[in-house]
Amino acid sequence: MEEKKIMLSGIQPSGDLHLGNYLGAIKNWADRVDAFDCYYFMADLHTITVRQNPADLRRRSMQQLAAYIACGLDPEKNTLFLQSMVPQHAQLSWVLSCYTQFGELSRMTQFKDKSAKHKDNINAGLFTYPVLMAADILLYQPHYVPVGADQKQHVELTRDIAQRFNSIYGDVFRIPEPYIPKAGARIYGLTTPGDKMSKSIPEGCVFIMDDPATIARKFKRAVTDSDRENCVRFDPENKPGVANLMSIYSSVTGKSYEEIEKEFEGQGYGVFKPAVGEAVIDTLRPIREETERLIKDKAYLEQVYREGAQKASYIANKTLRKVYKKVGFVQI
Repeated sequence: MEEKKIMLSGIQPSGDLHLGNYLGAIKNWADRVDAFDCYYFMADLHTITVRQNPADLRRRSMQQLAAYIACGLDPEKNTLFLQSMVPQHAQLSWVLSCYTQFGELSRMTQFKDKSAKHKDNINAGLFTYPVLMAADILLYQPHYVPVGADQKQHVELTRDIAQRFNSIYGDVFRIPEPYIPKAGARIYGLTTPGDKMSKSIPEGCVFIMDDPATIARKFKRAVTDSDRENCVRFDPENKPGVANLMSIYSSVTGKSYEEIEKEFEGQGYGVFKPAVGEAVIDTLRPIREETERLIKDKAYLEQVYREGAQKASYIANKTLRKVYKKVGFVQI
């Protein structure tokens, strides 16, 4: 029997999970369990580059774990864990930082963007977190890393670091490939269709735990376009707001853009926007209800993250021991 290829990804618990996280990432993760050996984690080490309320971070981490499971990530078939519970992430990050060039980190677009947003706290972690991301990936020797198009630069840096290390010490790291899904890879904000859906703009962001009334209100207020055409047509360049709503509707219903255009022909945005909202409500309702149920079962969630961390640590330690030996550290 052919061994499954490894896939790994993580999301920061810096805010509540939203529709973009689900449609762009988690929904696709759940579909890959039979084809891949999957590792999914709460990237809480990355989260503290921005100041966090400790109690809120713990709550969001547990809620995110519960939401992962509610979205279809079976802990029996996927390895689910909190990044901070696997110390090898931070240990490998230091080693890799010594094989990463200052200029490479200076060119990372997300550092520039986040520095502009957090001018009062431009810390070293904000600058070096792509190295931690490289450690997250390389520890598990994955074949693929599912990422949005905006994260592709980080995977490219990871590949550069791995190739540099391998050129010195031999075949230590597998060189991972970015895995970018063709459909639903990028969901934009309802009020800012030119930008990715983000928790920082809550009115344009549909959260997984939003109640139906809130979701309906957000879609009714969604930006469409400035022309007077008032027709549902997929044209991302000239009608980005409508195209985003069509992308969301397509992702939750499975309908093609042609089918959507035909369904709402002659009906206008006043009918289309509430229909998208209702489809999203129907999709998120069972996820929200199951997440709420799981959050109350603290013993079960603790069992999941303990077992996940143990398995992740076992795999990660194999890579770390090999790296430590290569660079010359005395082995225990």
